[in-house]
Amino acid sequence: MQRRTLGTGHVALEVSALGLGCMGMSSSYGPAGDKKEMIALIRVAVDRGVTFFDTAEAYGPFANEELVGEALAPVRDKVVIATKFGFNIDPDTGERRAGVASRPERIRRAVEGSLKRLGLEAIDILYQHRVDPAVPIEEVAGAVKDLIAQGKVKRFGLSEAGAQTIRRAHAVQPITAVQSEYSLWWRGPETEILTTLEELGIGFVCFSPLGAGFLTGKIDETTAFDKTDFRTMVPRFAPDALKGNMALVELVRAVAVRKGATPAQVAPAWLLAKRPWIVPIPGTTKPHRLLENLGATGVDLTVNDLTEIEVALSRISLKGARLPESALKLTGL
Repeated sequence: MQRRTLGTGHVALEVSALGLGCMGMSSSYGPAGDKKEMIALIRVAVDRGVTFFDTAEAYGPFANEELVGEALAPVRDKVVIATKFGFNIDPDTGERRAGVASRPERIRRAVEGSLKRLGLEAIDILYQHRVDPAVPIEEVAGAVKDLIAQGKVKRFGLSEAGAQTIRRAHAVQPITAVQSEYSLWWRGPETEILTTLEELGIGFVCFSPLGAGFLTGKIDETTAFDKTDFRTMVPRFAPDALKGNMALVELVRAVAVRKGATPAQVAPAWLLAKRPWIVPIPGTTKPHRLLENLGATGVDLTVNDLTEIEVALSRISLKGARLPESALKLTGL
């Protein structure tokens, strides 16, 4: 497995070129996976060279951190674990409430819970899951800086934050990575985020690099999602939007055929080709899909390939918002 570096200077961190997003093993994409099977899947990823694993207290809540902690306990010295705080979750019961919560005391309690569930002495990367408009980002960064000084956290990150928020936070505590959605289906970070990160020397971690499954070519307007699957609430996954967006899938398929790859490999390969400090974290619950996804590191997209893709993308009009309106309000993109 190839390696990439997130961040610069004393907060730099080397990780595998592809990480593993673990959210879907416990939540959001229908019923949780079988725990033993998910542990086995995570360990297959380790065996294949993946060193970067992404979780959060909100996934479950709590269940995913417990799963990841148990799965990676035997190889703790070989891997990097990133987790997140920031949604309004009761730290004792795990009850999920509306909105976000990032006051310093809440951050400290969240970290204590995450350390226990993950079986860690220190969290490798701690992200604020979503920006809290009620708490100045300087206070958030300062709280994490204190936790770093105490040895409970090693590095700081933000998720779905805007450029000015990133700058303000970075001035208080240098950021290793920003995590946001980025894919051929959602290119919002290209407007301002990528240039900001490049200027500041911050790495970029892309969640949903496969467009929550759409870019694999396995989803169309006839697909029926489980009632607990978050995609049932997402405008771009409505049948009419899916039908209208199939031109993008056809583009990815055409590139895949030319490259002797699959669409699920071309989509992350496109991200890898964009910047050397971008690390996609596709998620899955199936071992064969994991191995397929990891094949993205072997897909070489040339400058000509990228130019052809860019021209083709400019001719495609995409349908549907990437998130429900209530969720969009919690992002800086």
